[in-house]
Amino acid sequence: MSQAKVDRYKEEKKNRKQTIKKEKRNRVLGRTLGVVIAAAIVCWIGFSGYSYYQEKKPMTKTELSMTALNEYMSNLSSTDSATE
Repeated sequence: MSQAKVDRYKEEKKNRKQTIKKEKRNRVLGRTLGVVIAAAIVCWIGFSGYSYYQEKKPMTKTELSMTALNEYMSNLSSTDSATE
């Protein structure tokens, strides 16, 4: 081997731990980023599908009778004024 190859090998060996840490960190960051992007896409598809489903669903009308509540409130106010 030439002296340049030997020097290069020694330099690689000296920096091997840092290189392995950097590769591992990049691998973990890549996987994490991939999972986050995949989760965002799945949530977006789910939200879009739900919105589409809700738009197609027929609206239902509900009527509410407030007479019982109005009578109760008027009884409360008349009771308060009678006690004073």
